Amino acid sequence: MSSLSRELVFLILQFLEEEKFKESVHMLEKESGFFFNMKYFEEKVQAGEWDEVDKHLSGFTKVDDNRYSMKIFFEIRKQKYLEALDRQDKAKAVEILVSDLKVFSTFNEELYKEITQLLTLNNFRENEQLSKYGDTKTARSIMLVELKKLIEANPLFRDKLAFPTLKSSRLRTLINQSLNWQHQLCKNPRPNPDIKTLFTDHTCTPPNGPLAPTPVNLPVAAVAKPAAYTSLGGHSPFPSTGAAAHAGALAGWMANASASSSVQAAVVTASSIPVPQNQVSVLKRPRTPPSAPGMVDYQNPDHEQLMKRLRSAPSVEEVTYPTPRQQARSLEDLPRTVALTLHQGSMVTSMDFHPSHHTLLLVGSANGEITLWELGMRERLVSKPFKIWEMSRCSMQFQALMVNDTPISVSCVTWSPDGNFVGVAFSKHLIHLYAYPGSKDLIQRLEIDAHVGGVNDLAFAHPNKQLCIVTCGDDKLIKVWDSMTGHKLFNFEGHDAPVYSICPHNKENIQFIFSTAVDGKIKAWLYDNMGSRVDYDAPGHWCTTILYSADGSRLFSCGTSKDGESFLVEWNESEGAIKRTYMGFRKKLAGTVVSFDTTRNHFLAAGEDSQIKFWDMDNIDLLTFTDAEGGLPSLPRVKFNKEGNLLSVTTADNGFKILANAVGLRSLRTFETSSFDPLRTPIVSAAIKASGSSAVSNVGTVSCKMERSSPVRPSSILTGVDPLGRSVEKPRVVDDAIDKTKPWQLAEIVDPGQCRFVTLPDSRDSSSKVVRLLYTNSAVGILALGSNGIQKLWKWLRNEQNPSGKATADVVPQHWQPNSGLLMTNDVTGVNLEEAVPCIALSKNDSYVMSATGGKVSLFNMMTFKVMTTFMSPPPASTFLAFHPQDNNIIAIGMEDSTIHIYNVRVDEVKSKLKGHQKQITGLAFSTSLNILVSSGADANLCVWSIDTWEKRKSVAIQIPAGKAPTGDTRVQFHSDQIRMLVVHETQLAIYDASKMERIQQWIPQDVLPAPISCAAYSCNSQSVYATFCDGNVGVFDADSLRLRCRIASSVYLSQAILKGNQAVYPLVVAAHPMEANQFAIGLSDGSVKVIEPSESEGKWGVNPPVDNGVLNGRTASSSTTSNNTPDQLQR
Repeated sequence: MSSLSRELVFLILQFLEEEKFKESVHMLEKESGFFFNMKYFEEKVQAGEWDEVDKHLSGFTKVDDNRYSMKIFFEIRKQKYLEALDRQDKAKAVEILVSDLKVFSTFNEELYKEITQLLTLNNFRENEQLSKYGDTKTARSIMLVELKKLIEANPLFRDKLAFPTLKSSRLRTLINQSLNWQHQLCKNPRPNPDIKTLFTDHTCTPPNGPLAPTPVNLPVAAVAKPAAYTSLGGHSPFPSTGAAAHAGALAGWMANASASSSVQAAVVTASSIPVPQNQVSVLKRPRTPPSAPGMVDYQNPDHEQLMKRLRSAPSVEEVTYPTPRQQARSLEDLPRTVALTLHQGSMVTSMDFHPSHHTLLLVGSANGEITLWELGMRERLVSKPFKIWEMSRCSMQFQALMVNDTPISVSCVTWSPDGNFVGVAFSKHLIHLYAYPGSKDLIQRLEIDAHVGGVNDLAFAHPNKQLCIVTCGDDKLIKVWDSMTGHKLFNFEGHDAPVYSICPHNKENIQFIFSTAVDGKIKAWLYDNMGSRVDYDAPGHWCTTILYSADGSRLFSCGTSKDGESFLVEWNESEGAIKRTYMGFRKKLAGTVVSFDTTRNHFLAAGEDSQIKFWDMDNIDLLTFTDAEGGLPSLPRVKFNKEGNLLSVTTADNGFKILANAVGLRSLRTFETSSFDPLRTPIVSAAIKASGSSAVSNVGTVSCKMERSSPVRPSSILTGVDPLGRSVEKPRVVDDAIDKTKPWQLAEIVDPGQCRFVTLPDSRDSSSKVVRLLYTNSAVGILALGSNGIQKLWKWLRNEQNPSGKATADVVPQHWQPNSGLLMTNDVTGVNLEEAVPCIALSKNDSYVMSATGGKVSLFNMMTFKVMTTFMSPPPASTFLAFHPQDNNIIAIGMEDSTIHIYNVRVDEVKSKLKGHQKQITGLAFSTSLNILVSSGADANLCVWSIDTWEKRKSVAIQIPAGKAPTGDTRVQFHSDQIRMLVVHETQLAIYDASKMERIQQWIPQDVLPAPISCAAYSCNSQSVYATFCDGNVGVFDADSLRLRCRIASSVYLSQAILKGNQAVYPLVVAAHPMEANQFAIGLSDGSVKVIEPSESEGKWGVNPPVDNGVLNGRTASSSTTSNNTPDQLQR
């Protein structure tokens, strides 16, 4: 229910109270749940009217809502029970025990038994705990004090304990003001209006009019109490209607800009904002009946909306206008041809084209970096990594976040209307303003700690001809800042949820802001600090973005519900109602939001289903779509340039593509022929003329395309299908990071001096291999589980050598133990350690670790090392553990009997048991984006389970190379996009699209890395894969193409004595640093743990190999390339 509807309930409550409708008052309080009347509650408790007390409470909370609610209901029902016992009414006591108190037995059975035993006593005061129970009245008073504390502490009663401060008879006042306003809108206002009814809008009948109805005199006293409020007739003659009728018109939605705030007494006065007399005719559009079921009805479903009645027109009749001549539109106008593919290096979160230089694109990334691209020259003009300019000026809250190294991403980048400034909003607190002088630079202008929490959107506006920055955030506020000084000019409060997006706009010199919140509320604001002028529900009731068409004449919104339903609609501005709803969306996974944009040539575009969908603005049916030759994420972001001839779209491999129409292609070629230097920024050929080699996807760092006539057919998951967007133009694909003028060489690190590494102290133990390895989520420590069931923890201290306090190869960490000397030791009673399968999982806040080594699962406190609890006694033994991503109390536990148990720690209960594998579970991974759990087993199968129902959706077998047995562990890990998935088996590395469970890439041990794979993991940014091998080698692969970039030999991290020893030492496990993409740790078969980083001079693990006719610098491409073929066709 909207905030205005909520306020209306309070007005009705006040009216009912004043009219002495006592029962109706309390019934509405309970049914609406808006106001908990503590005084009424106290009266009923003191009177012992327990049924009414229970019933009234039930309107606000239920027994099992939370611990406060449970305690409240228990205390009331216990008192009711004790009073029955005190009256010696055993029959009533038994009834209360069975019907009211039985529910609590499931939470505390012992307490329920103790309460039951009171029936056996002649006087319950014989029970020691009740010996001080006095008389009934005293007991109720004591209990009431406790209940009030519980209610005030209960979050469900928050904001429901105070009645808003209202002037008396506020509803009557509003009705009289409405009648005054209706009268001013009359065509022929009469000096002494005759109010006939409130059921329809008031109009003055023309004198001697042929259709004039017989007057029905309704005394104004029937509407307003004479003693408290002056009647309508007392205010004649009325003031001039001209100014008031035109005041503050805002596209019908805010027809009277001051209607909610500047109306005094019962007479509507003129707005303080001057409005031209001809403004109404400009703003009005043909009237369309409301069509949005989600729109808030200010009165009730049978009335027109209140805001609809505040129309700024001198007549109650609508004026229709001729429809402007439509320009001929063609599919050729749509930018659908892939012209460029560029690699950003981090997931693209926001894009915006320069308003006048149409090939200049501003890009914001998930790593906090902003980049300015000149698309015509395929060049990064400027890159600005996230940096706090002046920490001392930031709030203490933000400084505290930064102490913990909270990751910061870009939530929005945008150009000012003149293109001279760049605004950047970040995921925590800050906004940055840069000046763009037109060169290859961005100059720092302002840094503002704008919001508590995330800054969700940023836009520029020109109120009073002054350039301002408008922001919104998680703190439910919209703020306006002076772009010159950074001073806050306005602070708009009124949303009840985090504000998701903003849209500043102007109509005939009236400046205003639309805003949307994550609860689906749409509000509109004038620059006057007088509250919102509009309160509507967006379809979907969740995250919604509002945009005007390029010419400012049409208003659109696109939003997604929490259930995954998307709504793209055009609004009728004169009505505040939906004009048309566009078709063509499919239901998506919960928690995902569609991106959309508008273009001047009358098209809409939205990203969905790894495609770009297009609509004609005047037709609700889907016009066409394209997958941009593949490689798009499930919900790509889209952005048109101002001319509508270029469209940028994000890709799944941390980059973006530029689509163009014929005009856009010409504009790009103009730049290319005049200033593009192919030696400085190389272009990768649009075709791979490879004979017999596998197709290379366009999701690698070097993205390559197949020629249409190529005999090698690319996999559809890589290239996609675009029946509409083909062009004779061969798309160019660029990665600025590779210089083809230099011959590529595989980075081979064989000497300790070629990189940095540290051996963790007290880690070597030849009797216990390192079988599981984790970084803590805060990146300050490493946790290793040995094959003997003992876990060790190392922590890096914050000091001058290591100011960040994070894990690093430059500083030796401390082997950490609590003062008690406790070890974190798993239950190994009766366990054969040689056969046991160890498993471990760490909570998100690093407070608890859960692990098992063939015995019970133990939950340890990471500070004290104490065992908090144990569960899941074998048989069967647990073999893999994974915390549910949204609830740390839910754990997926893989078992040695091939089942998966969904276990609730809080209630110590297995909620579901999943069956689909034939052998023990060896891997589990959750995807919040796809809402699935993927499991892998020793049977070399992958199963997909729905998180909502725990039903199996699909099962696929991994493709084992010919001649290899499908034995050994199979592990799974999701890419940061939560769509792609790394599958690791001793015979291969593979990348799958988990939405379809189709394999995209595969690499098998070969050439310089021929040994079986022991373990592999994504880097924290999912751009690399670290793989360890049973011969001691470590390989660093490009995560998209699975091409080998770097080999690290065992001679780097093992001493010569160990290398020459009789026992082979090699890494069994690898873990990636959660924040530093180029750092990883390995756990070895001799019990030691090493942390490894590239040398400071290199800074990274090699570069991606370019592809040139299937040859990689003299080595054939197949030696480190990928395969999309069937098992019988794998390239060796």
